[in-house]
Amino acid sequence: MKNTAFKSVFVILVALIALPVSAQLQLPAPSPAAKVMQQVGLTDISLEYSSPGVKGRKIWGALVPWDAPWRSGANASTKITFSRDVTFGGKPVPAGTYAIVSFPSQKGWSIALNKELGLWQGKSYDAADDVVRVSATTAPIPNRERLTFLFSNTTDTGTSLDLEWEKLRISVPIQVDTVGQAQANIKSALDNAWRPHMSAASYVAENLKDVDTALKYVDTSISIDSNWQNNWVKAELLAKKGNYAEARKHAQVAWDLGQKSPNFFYKDAVAKALADWKDKK
Repeated sequence: MKNTAFKSVFVILVALIALPVSAQLQLPAPSPAAKVMQQVGLTDISLEYSSPGVKGRKIWGALVPWDAPWRSGANASTKITFSRDVTFGGKPVPAGTYAIVSFPSQKGWSIALNKELGLWQGKSYDAADDVVRVSATTAPIPNRERLTFLFSNTTDTGTSLDLEWEKLRISVPIQVDTVGQAQANIKSALDNAWRPHMSAASYVAENLKDVDTALKYVDTSISIDSNWQNNWVKAELLAKKGNYAEARKHAQVAWDLGQKSPNFFYKDAVAKALADWKDKK
């Protein structure tokens, strides 16, 4: 009987050890993972961190020492990602992902953005990897049990990155050049407005067999920006209608403009058309 009981316990233990990690006991993390994201104008700002609790402990100057680099959370480094260039605490920062390193001090906090994302995971903090280090403001707040990052006072051109924990808020302003970015987008859209009309012309001619409507679309494209591509499309459309004299004129325009382009990828087709259409009426 004893041997049978022992064997049963042994089998159960072996089975438990063999269970995959996903099937083993799961308990709440002491410092659960958290994410926060904010769109500021045309810029996406996201942040990933682990959120420790106060749990009755003295935080500032004790659990988090004064005048020493701090990971701004728990576990792995806290990471912030900017989809576009920003101004962080008054200093320019290129788009990218950075580790947030805080420097708590009774004389005034500062925050660094560091290129080394593996900090506190076998990597030690090195100020040489800082992209910027800026001053931060602090303010008292009602008690907050878990460390929390949030964005406040968000507008189209800026926001405030706030770290709140225990009875303290640490803030750094972030600014973005939304107006400049929007102007660049407008210019790019207008500079390329000829493309959808040319693409529509090609589609209508090929799929709907409506060459006359296609010619109207390509004429609009040429009126916006005459280039080798839309002139070549018009040349092909005119050739479909048997108007080789006009087709050759636009093929010649496409050829001449194509010589100035590094991407004249229909060069051979245009050259062949100029030769083939030369004697056609």
